[in-house]
Amino acid sequence: MFLGHIAVGLAGKRATPDVSLGTWIASVQLVDLIWPVLLLANVEHVRIAPGATAFTPLDFYDYPVTHSLIGCTVWALVFAAGAMLARRNPRTALLLAGGVLTHWVLDVVSHRPDMPVLPHGPYLGLGLWNSVPATLGVELLMFAAGLALYVRRPGGSTRVSFWVFVAFLLLAYTAAAFGPPPPNVRALAWSAMALWLLVPWAWWVDRNPLRPDHTRVKNSAGTQA
Repeated sequence: MFLGHIAVGLAGKRATPDVSLGTWIASVQLVDLIWPVLLLANVEHVRIAPGATAFTPLDFYDYPVTHSLIGCTVWALVFAAGAMLARRNPRTALLLAGGVLTHWVLDVVSHRPDMPVLPHGPYLGLGLWNSVPATLGVELLMFAAGLALYVRRPGGSTRVSFWVFVAFLLLAYTAAAFGPPPPNVRALAWSAMALWLLVPWAWWVDRNPLRPDHTRVKNSAGTQA
């Protein structure tokens, strides 16, 4: 799942307006940001096996550090600790930790039974990826809901750059869903590293533009306030 994770980040921004969308993308995609690094380090492993599921040619047979429930929980605690140091806000830290954990929950929905609870099992998976139409329907519906929550957030506004970001996400999702399988695991890992670019990009498109009512006014002394 990809757009589904992004949808959670968009909804998270609605719940915490003072937290950047970039931070939320880092939260909900944290384990997928770390995963290609561990692939390149030969700590975790994946096979390219067309037909593994209808939606993806990847066989996720060994990723205990990033995608086990216990591993994901540890990453959530680490992320929450960083948020507490940065913001001193327990509610925000708890919500961002929850964002990390939603990744495991949504992956259980989409994956076949290859999502470990402990590092090496038992394994869970509801198999949404066994149906391309169902996968597209669920993810696009989630993404649309996340966008609606983000756009309608109190005091929020969107730039053209945000919609360019949205268009890129849809294009990347379509290419991954219907494009050819990666030629090898190393190429897959390096292409997955591009996810890191989404964090600063999301931060940039989420900046609050200067609104007309924020224009400077002169005070009685003639200086600008």
